[in-house]
Amino acid sequence: MSQYYEVGEETLWNPSIGASRLFLAHVRLHEDELGMASGLGPMDMDECEIETGAFREYTEALVARHLRTGHRVILALSEGFVATVLVLARRAGIEPDALRAGADGDEDGSAGAGEFRDVQVRAGAPAPPGQGDGGAARERLEALAHRLDRAMPR
Repeated sequence: MSQYYEVGEETLWNPSIGASRLFLAHVRLHEDELGMASGLGPMDMDECEIETGAFREYTEALVARHLRTGHRVILALSEGFVATVLVLARRAGIEPDALRAGADGDEDGSAGAGEFRDVQVRAGAPAPPGQGDGGAARERLEALAHRLDRAMPR
C-alpha cells in the first residue's frame, strides 16, 4: 500500500504508508517549531492535497532555519526531512529563495547579525567547521535532495 501527495491532479510523491506516516509526523512537528501551517492537508483515503501557497512559505521558512543553524544535533535530525520537503517543493514548482547565495543578506547566505541561530556550544572548542555555514549547509542539502529525488517514486 502507498499514499499520494498531490497538487491538483498531479502526484508529487507516492511513498509507502510507513514512510508517509513518518514524513507527516515530521511535517507536524516542524509546523509547531516554525509556528506556521505547512500547506499539507490531512491524509484522507491515502491522499494528501498540498496547498502550494502555504507550502511555499513553509518550505522557505524551513530551509532558511536549517541553513542558519550551527547545532550539529539539529542538523543531523533535520537534514533528511528538509531535503525531502525540498524535493516535493521543486516538484510543485517551488524554488526557495533561501537557497540562493546571499539570500540572507550576507555573501555566503548565512544569517545576518543579530538573527537567532541554534549553535553547538562546547567550552573551549572552536565552532565546528562547516556547521552553520550557509554555503556548506546549502551544498549538503542540495546533494541530499538530488539523491532523494531519484529515490522518491511519483
